[in-house]
Amino acid sequence: MSQTAIVTGGSRGIGLAIARQLGEDGFNIVIMDVNNKEDYKENFDKLEEAGIAYLYIKGNICKKEDRDRLVKETVERFGGIHVLVNNAGVSPAVRCDLLEMTEESFDHVIGINTKGTMFLTQAVASLMIKQKIEGRKKGTIINISSCSAEVTSVARGEYCISKAGVSMLTKLYADRLAGDGILVHEVRPGVIATDMTNTVKEKYDSLFEEGAFPIKRWGLPEDIAGAVSAFASDKFLYTTGNYIDVDGGFHIQRL
Repeated sequence: MSQTAIVTGGSRGIGLAIARQLGEDGFNIVIMDVNNKEDYKENFDKLEEAGIAYLYIKGNICKKEDRDRLVKETVERFGGIHVLVNNAGVSPAVRCDLLEMTEESFDHVIGINTKGTMFLTQAVASLMIKQKIEGRKKGTIINISSCSAEVTSVARGEYCISKAGVSMLTKLYADRLAGDGILVHEVRPGVIATDMTNTVKEKYDSLFEEGAFPIKRWGLPEDIAGAVSAFASDKFLYTTGNYIDVDGGFHIQRL
């Protein structure tokens, strides 16, 4: 039986690249996103053209009923869950100074990025524990956080806090699940060319020109997908609770 991977936020951008890569790796793919499937028909057509078996479920990971439905429908369709990629995330609707951040914005960002990741992982891990080992581990959980887990952006503090929370979730779940044969990893994207960064393209173009990034180019969704693919494979069987920066070397402190 083929193994199955859930990718949240997989209808476009980083999530779509991850879904496609894991599909090409041989996984059945389940995507949950808040978008209507028909709004991204061209993206899903590409999955079908590549011969990737997938299921699309519309839903929001911050809602318990949607998380429960995701697990239930995945098992009904494919028989189990072997990889969970917690990719779904949002930025603040309005960037503003830390001293002007609203509670509504904080709750919205934390609710999806951190709370949703926390409780979807809980639901999937509880299922994985009961499954038989297929291959050399019971399951893999991969959290897509951000360089913002470490790097401050005072105009979007809620996002930084939410991603720092995801980093701690990585360590917590890695600790809790290692004895059950489930490994947990974290990928920290840097500046990736997606819809989320379109609004600040000019800013980052300037930073690349000024040499702020050792690798002087925008990151691509496929760069993140490659890291996820490696973690989902059997190539990291003695590693858990760690992260990898996929940020063009931005994390390097330089004089």
